[in-house]
Amino acid sequence: MSRSQEMLGEARIARAGLLDIRQKLDAGERLTLQDGVRLFGCPDTLALGWLANREREKRHGAQTFYNHNIRLEATNVCVANCLFCSFARLMPGDKDAYTLSLEQALHKLRVRAHEPITEVHVVNGLHPDLPFDYYTSLLRGLKAIKPSIHLKCFTAVEIAFFADLYTMTDEQVLRELMAAGLDSLPGGGAEVFSARVRRKICADKCGADRWLAIHRTAHGLGMRSNVTMLYGHIETSEERIDHMLRVRALQDETGGFQAFIPLAFHPDNNQMHKLPAPPASETLRVHAVARLMLDNVAHVKAFWIATGIEVAQTSLWFGVDDLDGTVQEEKIYHMAGARTPEMMTTREIQAVIRAAGRSPVERDTLYNVIS
Repeated sequence: MSRSQEMLGEARIARAGLLDIRQKLDAGERLTLQDGVRLFGCPDTLALGWLANREREKRHGAQTFYNHNIRLEATNVCVANCLFCSFARLMPGDKDAYTLSLEQALHKLRVRAHEPITEVHVVNGLHPDLPFDYYTSLLRGLKAIKPSIHLKCFTAVEIAFFADLYTMTDEQVLRELMAAGLDSLPGGGAEVFSARVRRKICADKCGADRWLAIHRTAHGLGMRSNVTMLYGHIETSEERIDHMLRVRALQDETGGFQAFIPLAFHPDNNQMHKLPAPPASETLRVHAVARLMLDNVAHVKAFWIATGIEVAQTSLWFGVDDLDGTVQEEKIYHMAGARTPEMMTTREIQAVIRAAGRSPVERDTLYNVIS
């Protein structure tokens, strides 16, 4: 950042009344709940972006990470009735319900095994009738097709569901899945940790304490994971910051979170369809505040499927340093009305990053750089 840019930014921060927060950041002091609420209340989104970009560039410079991955959603049958979800179908016979056979699921990787894919990301509904060995066989089968592949599979909500359904402990489930090939956990299912919000929008799946406990256990077993936050529905600014602070506290304890991923609420085809989707300015604000609050989480990711490509590009100047990956065949957001492509090639995602004035860096799941 040039000296003139720095001076312009300082003037903007002063006008926005955020000089004390900038001073805390420069001194390495942690932002508080009150600080976070102030940030969300600041009317100058560009001032927030300037602060967040400083923190982003301290860590990563112009680098923007992505990976060559595929998404696999083997079933959308789900006993949970989350109001915001457009993906799940409560019963196997419901309209648009599906469950892939193991061979169908494995075929998704087999046809792309020749590509330099480094990750398979698996997220499913909570199917009440599948045996546990469906999941362990899926993991073993994926590893057999491509032994080098990293398997980032099953949210903490799924782990809790497996434990309850198959009468195991959460740790037993994790250990058996790891023995079958599980390498890390995705960050889905966190929604918002607020008990008030969860009672209203996702009361029949595992609560915040158990979600965090499962990630604590996974980190203790040597796995890394991500963490999400669903925003733009009925949550308050205080509840967003509380969510981030609980992430920060667990990260202090375990160091196991790699990336924080804000996920925009999409209203189409679900029980919360009367609410509007969050505007682009709110998406930029949430990502910027996340970068400022989560001083101990290395990466803030914009999931371009959810934000849209143009907003994801802009977010690279609002604290974001990661755009996820090539994805391929994403269903959850597209069933909720997302109009983004279902995939990008590595060349396309590199072009998106360069067009935003940033430098693309291909990584694996654990953020090792791929030359």
